[in-house]
Amino acid sequence: MPTLLQRFKRLLPYIRNSRAGLVLALAAAAVTAATEPAIPWLLGKLLDQGFAGGSLPLWVVPVAIIGLFAVRSASGFLAQYGLAWTANRAVLQLRQRMFATLLETAPAVFSQQSSSSITNTLVYEAQAGVTQLSASLLTLVRDSLILVALLIYLLTLNWQLTLIVALLFPAVAWVMRLLGRRLHRVTVEGQQATDQLAYVVEENMLAWRIVRLHGAQAAQGGRFDRAAERLRHLLMKAVVAGGTMTPVTQMLAACALSVVIVIALWQSRTGGTSVGEFVAFVTAMLQLVAPAKHLSDVMAPLTRGLAGVERGLDLIDQHPREAGGTHDGGRARGEIEFDDVGLRYRADSAPALEGVRLQIRAGETVALVGPSGAGKTTLANLLPRFFEPSSGQIRLDGVPLPAWDMLALRRQFALVSQDVVLFNDSVAMNVSLGAALPRETVREALRAAHLLDFVDALPQGLDTLIGHNGSQLSGGQRQRLAIARAIAKDAPILILDEATSALDNESERAVQAALETLMQGRTTLVIAHRLSTIEHADRVLAFEAGRLVEQGTHAQLLAAGGLYARLHAMQFRT
Repeated sequence: MPTLLQRFKRLLPYIRNSRAGLVLALAAAAVTAATEPAIPWLLGKLLDQGFAGGSLPLWVVPVAIIGLFAVRSASGFLAQYGLAWTANRAVLQLRQRMFATLLETAPAVFSQQSSSSITNTLVYEAQAGVTQLSASLLTLVRDSLILVALLIYLLTLNWQLTLIVALLFPAVAWVMRLLGRRLHRVTVEGQQATDQLAYVVEENMLAWRIVRLHGAQAAQGGRFDRAAERLRHLLMKAVVAGGTMTPVTQMLAACALSVVIVIALWQSRTGGTSVGEFVAFVTAMLQLVAPAKHLSDVMAPLTRGLAGVERGLDLIDQHPREAGGTHDGGRARGEIEFDDVGLRYRADSAPALEGVRLQIRAGETVALVGPSGAGKTTLANLLPRFFEPSSGQIRLDGVPLPAWDMLALRRQFALVSQDVVLFNDSVAMNVSLGAALPRETVREALRAAHLLDFVDALPQGLDTLIGHNGSQLSGGQRQRLAIARAIAKDAPILILDEATSALDNESERAVQAALETLMQGRTTLVIAHRLSTIEHADRVLAFEAGRLVEQGTHAQLLAAGGLYARLHAMQFRT
């Protein structure tokens, strides 16, 4: 397990740009610590020179007390403000790096982690972790400096007694180290349990119709109860690990305090110290208890804060950017070649694709057919490198896909999927999707998708918000908006994955006509289960169990009597 210092070093890149706040916090904490010994010193002077018939002027007392606490208050505020400023700047940079990682990392991260886990890390744990960490660091720095200042003052008063007090610290450090390791382990397990609980909630929010239709409320409630109970159990283990530190530290401090007071009383009776010196020493020693307690208490929130921040750091470190090459050939011709391509999602799973050899000419329309799970969508997902083949090579215009610059490669593709994804933004933004398109270009794309009349009738027209994933639109309108997005992109290669599946017959005919116009001069891959929509494709590719089993024109494959003919007969047997 890495040490506390090693774990802190991972945060340094996010603090470097906020050094001014950190310097301010450290300087203010040092001032606060320097004023701490002034309290017992002032008390000792009052006893020796004020109450015992001394000549200490009366006005000195209120001036000294008010001035002392004014300095402490100001330095305390500046320390808290400086550290909070640094912490919030750090969490901003951390969040920005995390989100940038999500936008550019290999797509495998989205299959390895649930969206609720990633959201919890980026939005909640990063903020909560830095908040706890900043408060803990303030306590750690301020109270450590206070301990040092008080120990120096105690050494000047009575070095023999101070050595007895100093023996306390190795024992406290050992206890904190031992319990801190256990607390870190339990905290990490608690984070994983929180992710699991959030995932159960996420699944049930998405599948509420299915849950209610099948009467699965009791079963899903049981899943939630088990996940929540595991989280509660781990949280209680964390409470035990964190709560043990304080009583153990207090008992060690009580033992040292008892010994010191007995020796100090003996020295006072033998004339070794004055009453003021004795009271000043005991007061300063008692002042050690509060920062020592704070330092023992700080380990629990410090560990939880570091664990929360480390989740974000791990997301950045363990998921580097997608690897791409440097080739950028401008607008591609659209020639695609699959050379003995295979894909396994896991080493122990059956191949999703196996031994695919295929050449697609520029401008050719190719239809991919086959039963569900045959590998049609998987093949299409390999082109923009959403997945990487386990074997073989794919080339675009004769250049292997890994040699292409990633942005240049993906500029060549427009995708319309049966799973439409829209953003809670305006119609215009969902069509242009980050590209600086003129509004007239957006309108032309909507017109080609037979959606312009509907959009013009909306309250704000192109600027109308469409809700979460287009919740303000019907299924057919959502799919036509996705088609308008593909039209507006004007890419040389189109991937149509059941692009008209949510349309009624009249809308499908209109959009199919728009798509046929769009497909002219472009390489097009059409994935379809309704075989009537792909009869005019230049070539039909039939897949089964991840293998390309036959290819040819619609008429040729019907005449061959193979897989395509069987699928066609099943759909048109009436």
